[in-house]
Amino acid sequence: MTLWLTLRDALTGWLKLLRNEPGWEAFFRLSRAGLVTALALFYLFAFLAVMLASLQVGVPTLPGFINIMLVQSLWLAALLIGIFVTRNFLRARTPILPLLIPAIFALIAYLVLGTLVSLILGALLPLLWLGFAVLLFRLGRAAGQWTRGVSVAFAVLTTVLLVGLPMTLYMLSAAAIPAA
Repeated sequence: MTLWLTLRDALTGWLKLLRNEPGWEAFFRLSRAGLVTALALFYLFAFLAVMLASLQVGVPTLPGFINIMLVQSLWLAALLIGIFVTRNFLRARTPILPLLIPAIFALIAYLVLGTLVSLILGALLPLLWLGFAVLLFRLGRAAGQWTRGVSVAFAVLTTVLLVGLPMTLYMLSAAAIPAA
């Protein structure tokens, strides 16, 4: 599969998810190979987002770049935490890949749009967060087959983790730097 075909299929799958249409699963490769593809695309777009942001703030050093990519990886961890906490709370055996793979593609869209919105008009970021929460809600309803309440809790938990993560890391890093 080519990059554009994979992204087009993911977009089509998400449109079907949002419209509550059956057959959305066919547009995501819900296998280990599909997970590897989604992760590779996530890191590709994370790299491009870092390069785009560096046009405004300067090119990071190699250790700085590695740290930035680690932060991006923590977004994936936040996604996994949201999925696993919800599954464990429900004591459900919901398969992970139908939740995780579409969520990674939603995270790619969040990353790309978040980078552009941050560079152009940062005041619109809360709308992006709301849109991401809606995507996760629909994913919980369709892939997790969870109730509305559980899907809302999943969407809110995961979005709060994703939004709060950069702020928390900034506060922790600022506290770790000794005052001059």
